[in-house]
Amino acid sequence: MSDKIKTTKEEREAKKALKLAQEKERIENMCVYEKEYEAFSYICGIDEAGRGPLAGPVVAGAVVLPKDCRILYVNDSKKLSEKKRDELFDVIKEEALSYGIGIVSPERIDEINILQATYEAMHEAVNKLSVKPDILLNDAVTIPGIDVKQLSLIHISEPT
Repeated sequence: MSDKIKTTKEEREAKKALKLAQEKERIENMCVYEKEYEAFSYICGIDEAGRGPLAGPVVAGAVVLPKDCRILYVNDSKKLSEKKRDELFDVIKEEALSYGIGIVSPERIDEINILQATYEAMHEAVNKLSVKPDILLNDAVTIPGIDVKQLSLIHISEPT
C-alpha cells in the first residue's frame, strides 16, 4: 500500500510541476507585445472592470511593470476568483514601477454612457502613474485624448 501512496504522491507532484510549467509558458506567450516594444522604457498595460454589470462603477487600472517581470496567474479578472484577484493585486502593487486606478461612478456613467466613462476611468488611471508611459497596451480600445502611443489589444489573456 505504501508504494501506491508513494506513486500517487509522485503523480501529484508531477502534475503540479506540469501545471506550473504550462503557466510559465502561458505568461511568457502573453509577453509578445512587451518583447516587440522592448525599446520603450515604460510600457503600460491598461484594463477595465465593471463595463458589463448593469449597476456599479467602472474601474480602470494602468500598470507599468519592470522589464522581464513575470507574475504568474495574471489573467482577465473574470477568469479569476475574488481571492486570486486580491492576491494578485497585492503582488502587482509590490512589483509595479507605477500603477494608477481610475473609478467612474454609476451617476457619471448615466450622464456620459459606459464607453465614455470607461475612457474617463482609463484617463484617470494613466494620470495617476508616477512615470509617463512611452506606450499604452490597451484592452480592446483606443483612448481618445491621450498623447501617448497606443496599441489596442484583443484577447490579451489568451494569446494564440
